[in-house]
Amino acid sequence: MATLHPPRREVGDPRSPLVIDLQPMRRRHIPQVLEIERQVYPRPWTMTLFLSEIVQRSTRFYIVARVRRRVVGYAGLMVFGDEAHVTNIAVDPGVHRRKVASRLLFAVITEARRRGATACTLEVRVANHAAQALYHQFGFAPVGIRKNYYAETGEDALIMWAEGLQTPAYAERLAGLAARIPEPREAV
Repeated sequence: MATLHPPRREVGDPRSPLVIDLQPMRRRHIPQVLEIERQVYPRPWTMTLFLSEIVQRSTRFYIVARVRRRVVGYAGLMVFGDEAHVTNIAVDPGVHRRKVASRLLFAVITEARRRGATACTLEVRVANHAAQALYHQFGFAPVGIRKNYYAETGEDALIMWAEGLQTPAYAERLAGLAARIPEPREAV
């Protein structure tokens, strides 16, 4: 007699827990990263650009978020001296609102702190209020506008900075965020 099993839920099913594995971006991940790039950016980065970034390990940190073997998000960080810059963060639209971006940002900020950064900056589209809200949770505040920063659309970028990354207050902020972005576990 056959046993009936519930249908397997897809990665994009918002009812299923999303078990994410964060790992360093490697060459083999880039084709999947480029698929996400093409979905979320009017002018996506190229394979050559990603390759040139991931080999600069002394000043760069790139990670991917994977569900099973599928890349569902990625983020990049550049650190020079005591300043860090989030170069990019993107999530497959099929898994938005599942805390993937939160986990990626948590990881890059943690790495920035580990490398001694005391401040971190990023640019975000002025109209991207969801991303701005996420960045605000991590202590980023707007400091200016870059006019027509996104040349492909003519959109302005909001420049945001988070200061005091090495302070006890910031460590406390991260601890609070860690409690709100729990890691789901595989069902046994």
